[in-house]
Amino acid sequence: MPDTLGRVIDLHSHSTFSDGSESPERVVELAASAGCTAVALTDHDGTGGLERATARARQLGIHLISGCEVSCAYSPGTMHVLCYHVPASGGPLQEELARLRNDRERRNETMARKLADLGLPVTYEEVVAEAGGVGVGRPHFAAVLVRKGVVSSVQEAFDSYLAKGTPGYVSKARIEVETVVDLARRSGGVAVLAHPLSLGLERQSLAAELQRLAELGLAGVECYYGRYDPETRAELAALASRLGLVATGGSDFHGTYKPDLSMGTGTGDLTVPDTAVEELAARRPPADPG
Repeated sequence: MPDTLGRVIDLHSHSTFSDGSESPERVVELAASAGCTAVALTDHDGTGGLERATARARQLGIHLISGCEVSCAYSPGTMHVLCYHVPASGGPLQEELARLRNDRERRNETMARKLADLGLPVTYEEVVAEAGGVGVGRPHFAAVLVRKGVVSSVQEAFDSYLAKGTPGYVSKARIEVETVVDLARRSGGVAVLAHPLSLGLERQSLAAELQRLAELGLAGVECYYGRYDPETRAELAALASRLGLVATGGSDFHGTYKPDLSMGTGTGDLTVPDTAVEELAARRPPADPG
């Protein structure tokens, strides 16, 4: 990790527009309280909270980077891609995000039926209310299960009913990483691999996969992740440097749904090099003169 890290930044956060517990405005306010000069709102499969987050960031004097997080088809683990500098509306990426959100709604309705069939006191209407009417996700199901006394924590809800391989789990639509990288670029943005250890690969295989993704046009990799230890962060940053990828980072803040992760600091020791902001901006495709 670099010796001098300057400004505090956080390039991975979620609001009530996907599976976070805090409003877009509150996410920005928490970033400001943590001393951040730049923050990215990266809700899953959508950019609906960006307008509100941008307005609040402007009031507080924080640089707001538009973003979203997209789930990709992958095995053996899971692959998520963070797309930065994408427009809040319009463009080829937005068209795909709309399709993913429609599928997510169908998935949530199916999940509610499965949980009801298991005899659990959960209705889809309750989950929608928990989410505030937008961005329904599994953490909202978990919160209802906690409130009803079925489980004692959000983590227990996932372990028992909502995680892959449990009786209430329903898979959602995913797209190929090549498509996400291409759509992000055609929308004027850049793509970054989120929390790379979730791919479930040994280090040598991870290096090979990152090389493949770099050749596809991936701009960076989230080396400084909220839950990674300092040694892992440094190792991933060195790998990113060798492959010519931008080493980015963020807390993956979800509010009360991931209570161990705080804006700006993750589990308490996160520091993301502020050079990542400029390096990502430099990777954006040139504007179409037409």
